[in-house]
Amino acid sequence: MSTRQFGAPVQRREDPRLVTGNGRYLDDLGHTAYECAFLRSPHAHARIVDIDIADAFEVDGVVAIYLHEDLPGAVGEPLPLLIPHPALIAPRTGYCLAKDEVNHVGEAVVMVVARDRYVAEDAVARIQVEWSPLPAVVGLERAREAAHLVHEEAAGNISAHLLQSVGDVDAALASAPHRLTLDLSIERSACMPMEGKGVYARWDAQDEKLRIYSSTQTSTGVRAAVAAKLGLPLAKVECIAPDIGGGFGAKIMHPWPEEVLIPWAARLLGHDVKWTEDRREHFISSSHERGQLQQVEVGFDDEGRILALDVKFWHDNGSYTPYGIIVPIITSTQLLGPYKPRSYRVEFWSMYTNTVLVTPYRGAGRPQGCFAMERTMDAIAAQLGIDRAEVRSRNFILPQEMPYDHGLMFQDGRPLKYDSGDFPASLAKLKALVGWDDFAAYREQAAAEGRRVGLGIGCYVEGTGVGPYEGGHIQVETNGRVNVATGLTTQGQGHQTILAQIVADELGVPLDDVHVTTGDTRRMAYAVGTFASRGAVMSGNAVALAARVVRAKALRIAAEALEVSADDLDIADGIISVKGAPDTRIALSTVAVLSNPLRYAFDESAKAATQFAGTFDPDKPPIADDEEPGLEGQDFYSPTQATFANGMHAAIVETDPVTAEITILRYCVIHDCGMMVNPMIVEGQVHGGVAQGVGGALYERMFYDESGQLMNASFMDFLIPYASEVPHVETDHLETPSPLNPLGIKGAGEAGTIPVTAVIASAIEDAEGFPIRSMPINPSELWALRREHSQASATKESAP
Repeated sequence: MSTRQFGAPVQRREDPRLVTGNGRYLDDLGHTAYECAFLRSPHAHARIVDIDIADAFEVDGVVAIYLHEDLPGAVGEPLPLLIPHPALIAPRTGYCLAKDEVNHVGEAVVMVVARDRYVAEDAVARIQVEWSPLPAVVGLERAREAAHLVHEEAAGNISAHLLQSVGDVDAALASAPHRLTLDLSIERSACMPMEGKGVYARWDAQDEKLRIYSSTQTSTGVRAAVAAKLGLPLAKVECIAPDIGGGFGAKIMHPWPEEVLIPWAARLLGHDVKWTEDRREHFISSSHERGQLQQVEVGFDDEGRILALDVKFWHDNGSYTPYGIIVPIITSTQLLGPYKPRSYRVEFWSMYTNTVLVTPYRGAGRPQGCFAMERTMDAIAAQLGIDRAEVRSRNFILPQEMPYDHGLMFQDGRPLKYDSGDFPASLAKLKALVGWDDFAAYREQAAAEGRRVGLGIGCYVEGTGVGPYEGGHIQVETNGRVNVATGLTTQGQGHQTILAQIVADELGVPLDDVHVTTGDTRRMAYAVGTFASRGAVMSGNAVALAARVVRAKALRIAAEALEVSADDLDIADGIISVKGAPDTRIALSTVAVLSNPLRYAFDESAKAATQFAGTFDPDKPPIADDEEPGLEGQDFYSPTQATFANGMHAAIVETDPVTAEITILRYCVIHDCGMMVNPMIVEGQVHGGVAQGVGGALYERMFYDESGQLMNASFMDFLIPYASEVPHVETDHLETPSPLNPLGIKGAGEAGTIPVTAVIASAIEDAEGFPIRSMPINPSELWALRREHSQASATKESAP
């Protein structure tokens, strides 16, 4: 009997190759390619008056220099609006190279192609641009003031406006026994993958075929976009994602200008061309996220149950909206978490600013929504003097209420309907793990030692596995090797391990026989991509379905060869045998031979499939009418809706009474992603997510000055937590299977990040005794808040 792989903590198969320096990243490719550099705008907002490239052409080794006016046809048109939405009232996308005007520092204006990157950079330095600066709109406050506009056609700097509501919010607020209003803010941040973006393109003039290598989260998307822009048949374009050093959302945006320009130049010049993003480019020309201003009004009863929730927020989408309004839509819907307010209204405005565009970053709008909801929960608890965990419990959706329809539309255009979850059980696990009921005693002991500590909590629900589909293709070779292909790309999630585990179980073969390929359009032409915690849900179920197709075919062929019924057969360790009579058997590799009738024998195993081997019925065609040669199969998984994972986090922090330094003493996570394919990989995803969440809560922010200059666009100034700042993460898991897919799984990729900001704010507030309304927070800001609170308290006490 094969050892069951699904649910086993199998070590990642990718790691030996990657940690020994044998990875194959974008910049490891194309050593003889021409390389590119870009002149990028030094202004946040300006008109381009003139560009002089004469001196740049004098640099030895320069091959070509391109401006917008050099870009033909669709290449020179605006980049696509990837996700249209009726609420996008003034969508704008940029150009591959800026036309007439730039709208953020870092926007590409001129592309230089040279024999290497050094020459290209030298040439860029010689290009002279005459600018006519325009007023820059920086920050949501100035965007809302609309004294100046980012785009003339976007009145009030508003790109989108959306309102969703359930119930009579105004009436419920008016009649609520208690009401609170909160003004909240989260600052702009960005992901920092170890490897930035990169593109390498090769044009085969004889075959008129283009091959693109891109550090992307969607190879099929890049392929389709480039084919459209360059006017090439889709069949003549291939896109391959090599090893990718992190994505976190920035690389799901496509096509980036460089993903169009590099293939275009390779085709035009008849030579391989490559570009690799440097770190400053990533800061100023990739994508950011998180920035929002929020207003929450909540009405609740004496028990802390929410009767009405009215939320307004303003989302900073930067200078363009190529990814639509997915991030604020997710904020507006996932804000509700595990709770059921009786009435809910949410309204948001997505605002243009002269800053880098915004696309999803791990969590994708959920951290902002979780922050708003969890700050509200803590405020209700404080107002009523009720335990914070108890207030949450009283507002939970209960297991018996699943599936629970919130009456809203989610980011996939489908109802926001939770499929499963047991929130009370998760809370009970969290309280036991962190020692919730014993914390008061710990606080007293710490106070006696002159220490200040606080306990924070945060709950969330995450829509995962959004459609429309993913596919899987499986082929069994005549030596027993099982080749698995799926179209999504891999940036460190362990896909080669978990997908192999699923297929090994479904086919009944040893894990070592299964080999997985991802992100290669030559192997899987139809796919969507890796984002929204969808890899395991979508491709996991797709390869499971494909494996079932192959298994059924294998059993049919084996049944004919063994002269038994297929229903009497089973597969284990790559051997098909009769149930109860294991000596009546045939190897899966032999079935693979028999599945492909041959005229020619290329090796010993192939002899069994030739026409004189005596293994076929002469009265039947070698291939049945409803069959295909080869032991292989393909299937697609397309869900009716997202499946909803959930979790709860708690943290104990210490704030220094003198310096206001913030230290995380403990961090605890309860996570429910349905049935876990590989608990070790889930654990790693949670740990990595918490690390990024800690960065977002305490360190990482994009600091723009009034003119739109990013003042901390380097690792000298942009703070990222080291291992010394990331706490040990204590975890426990709940597995409530999703009823929506064959494997019962939900996504896990973003879970660790979502509630961290809310949890840390809750813990600091508990330690300090005054509200925390803005994140991230650093010691200087906490020290200033202490001073404000102290002065306010003194003024209140001295008042008559």
